[in-house]
Amino acid sequence: MPSLEKPDLVTTNVRHRMPSVHPEGRKFVVISVAIVLLFWLLGWKVLAWPMVGVTLWVAAFFRDPIRTTPKGEDLVIAPADGMVTMIADVLPPIEFTAEDGLGSELRTRVSIFMSIFDVHINRAPVAGQIKRVVYIPGKFLNADLDKASEDNERQHILIEMNDGTRLAFTQIAGLIARRIVPWIKAGDFVAAGQRVGLIRFGSRVDVYLPAGTAPAVLLGQRTIAGETIIARLGKADRIEGVSQ
Repeated sequence: MPSLEKPDLVTTNVRHRMPSVHPEGRKFVVISVAIVLLFWLLGWKVLAWPMVGVTLWVAAFFRDPIRTTPKGEDLVIAPADGMVTMIADVLPPIEFTAEDGLGSELRTRVSIFMSIFDVHINRAPVAGQIKRVVYIPGKFLNADLDKASEDNERQHILIEMNDGTRLAFTQIAGLIARRIVPWIKAGDFVAAGQRVGLIRFGSRVDVYLPAGTAPAVLLGQRTIAGETIIARLGKADRIEGVSQ
């Protein structure tokens, strides 16, 4: 009679780790701490205590947690922490409508809004080569508005995967955000989930999925940069859900 014993399971303990502050934000933390000390030395404790809160918030804003990215050549990973606020079929950005970009066909755009409380480090949604980086100065409207994709300060990034599939995503500055900080340039190779830049103080990231690919996330869903699967390449069936 065959054995009914369960196979041994290999388990690994993973401990919680406090996220570090990214070097890009350390200078802001130092400035905040210096202001706290100055207020304290001057005897302005009524101002020093609120600045302690501001300092903690600045450190939290620039936190850089470790993320575990799922492996799979057909996976599109969320480039940003935040809420999925828009899913729409739109024309690609005019900067990428040429044949060596995304073409002029409609693409599904998934928009992820980052509040001032979200992690603001952005990550590559797929592995491949950075073919183009286009920075466009603009306004600082509320990033939650649809027209922010065309009016706001933004940076388009086009990635070509190993099989030639092209995917683009756009970092959009928001009402409070005033600077997009890139860490990549055209010609660089990136891994899925790799850090590629950040946007300071509230913003949005748009992902333009390849043709024939439907999103695997829903409106109102929260995503985790470098971890949440937002689409599977070539899978065109849309999912449904309910807010509860």
